[in-house]
Amino acid sequence: MNYLVQWGINPWGEDTLIHAQWGLVYVALAFGVCFMLGHTLFVKFWPKPAGPSTAPVNEAAAAKVPARVKRHSLAARTFHWIMAASMLTLLGTAMVPILGLEFNWVEIHWIAGLFLTVSILYHIIHASFYLDFWSIWLNKEDASEAIARFKRAMGRSAPAPRKAAKYPWDNKMYHTAIVLSALAVVPTGLFMMKRVETLVFVRNSYLFSDGTWGVMYVLHGLAGIGLVGLVIAHIYFAIRPEKLWITKGMVFGDITRQEFLAHHDPQRWIVETGATPRSSEQRG
Repeated sequence: MNYLVQWGINPWGEDTLIHAQWGLVYVALAFGVCFMLGHTLFVKFWPKPAGPSTAPVNEAAAAKVPARVKRHSLAARTFHWIMAASMLTLLGTAMVPILGLEFNWVEIHWIAGLFLTVSILYHIIHASFYLDFWSIWLNKEDASEAIARFKRAMGRSAPAPRKAAKYPWDNKMYHTAIVLSALAVVPTGLFMMKRVETLVFVRNSYLFSDGTWGVMYVLHGLAGIGLVGLVIAHIYFAIRPEKLWITKGMVFGDITRQEFLAHHDPQRWIVETGATPRSSEQRG
């Protein structure tokens, strides 16, 4: 385990956890770079499956799709970009002690952490009461689709998968990974604020034992290191030519009818003219 965590000795001479190994940051960076190169080479050189890549869509349903489809509301886009700015600030300031830079990065770090926390709380409420909460979570159909795509990519026989609902299975997988990371990094970060002077909490370094604080620092560090790789992958896909339509949708809010029909099944993501789009993956 020493390759994952660092140990120290507290004032009572006891071994205690300090934080994650800083060297893992370079592992995460290397993973991100290798992933980008590997995926780029895979897309360019790996043989494409014979036949259509997806099953045909229902023509009657496709005819009902308007010229432009609202993909993200202003509220959803605002949350996304606030979260993105907070995340990049947090990762950037976390690198300061690793790089040996000297300035008051801790204050910037915890302020960005509060922005991230508030934005996540807002998103949970917004998604729970104003959006189709379950449309972003993996289900059995996503698993079947992923298996079919993998078989076809390996040259094996498998039926062409259907086009996606609002969120493709890989988008859902990334969302799940981000949620799991946030469950580790946000609560531990909030507790760690009790160990520094802030305008929010009164400092209390003795809230937990040294062992408990050590576990929190390790969880916070490992989750943050994992987020380095996840953020690199996210930015990479956001700027890939075939994914730019998704990025534009997050900037401007809508996509064209051609983009919708190229990537989405109108029977899985039902769009009605003059109405708010809804996913066929209903709550429950």
